[in-house]
Amino acid sequence: MKNFRELAVITVAALSIIGAGCAKKKVAAITPNPPQAQPAASTPSSPAAETPRREESRPPDAVSTTPRSNMPDAATRARIDQLLARIEDAYFDYDKHTLRPDAIKALEGDSSELRDILKDYPDYKLTIEGHCDERGSAEYNMALGQARAESAKNYLVGVGIPGPQLGVISYGKEKPVCETPDEACYQKNRRIHIVAMAQR
Repeated sequence: MKNFRELAVITVAALSIIGAGCAKKKVAAITPNPPQAQPAASTPSSPAAETPRREESRPPDAVSTTPRSNMPDAATRARIDQLLARIEDAYFDYDKHTLRPDAIKALEGDSSELRDILKDYPDYKLTIEGHCDERGSAEYNMALGQARAESAKNYLVGVGIPGPQLGVISYGKEKPVCETPDEACYQKNRRIHIVAMAQR
C-alpha cells in the first residue's frame, strides 16, 4: 500500500513536470508567432515607403516646370533694351514699304543676339512700329505704316526671331520725329521702330 502511494506521488509529480513542460512548449509556440507578425508589418510599410519616393520624384518635375518663367529677368531685359537701342530705325523711300539695303543693314545689326535671347523667353514680345511722313491722308498713311512694319517683321522672322513674339502696329503720320516740312525731315519720319511690348 505504501508502495502504491509512493508510485501515485511519483506519477503525479511526473505528470506535473510533463504538464509544465507542455505549458512551456505552448509559450514557445506562441513566441515564434510575433516574428511572423513583424514581416507582415514590414510588408505594408514598404508600399508606404514607395509612396514618399513617388512624391519625391514629383517635386523635381514640378521644379523643372517652375522655372518656366517665360519672361526674362531684369538683367536680360536690360540687355534686350541695349540691343533694341543699337538696332537703328529702318528707313523707307517715299510711298514705299520695301526694305532698302541700308534698312536691312540696320535691322541685321544685333538681330542674331536678339533672336537667341527671345527664343528662350516665348512670352516676351516686341512691337514693330510703322511710321510715315505727313504727306497723304491719315487713312493711306496708316495702311502704309502697317505695310512697313510687316516688311520689317518678315525680315526678322527670316533671321530666326519667332513670329509670334513680334507684334506690328502702324502710327501712320501721327508720331513724327521731325516736323520741318522738307525732304530731310520727311525721310526721318518714314521708318520702322522696334520697342519692347508693354508687359502686364
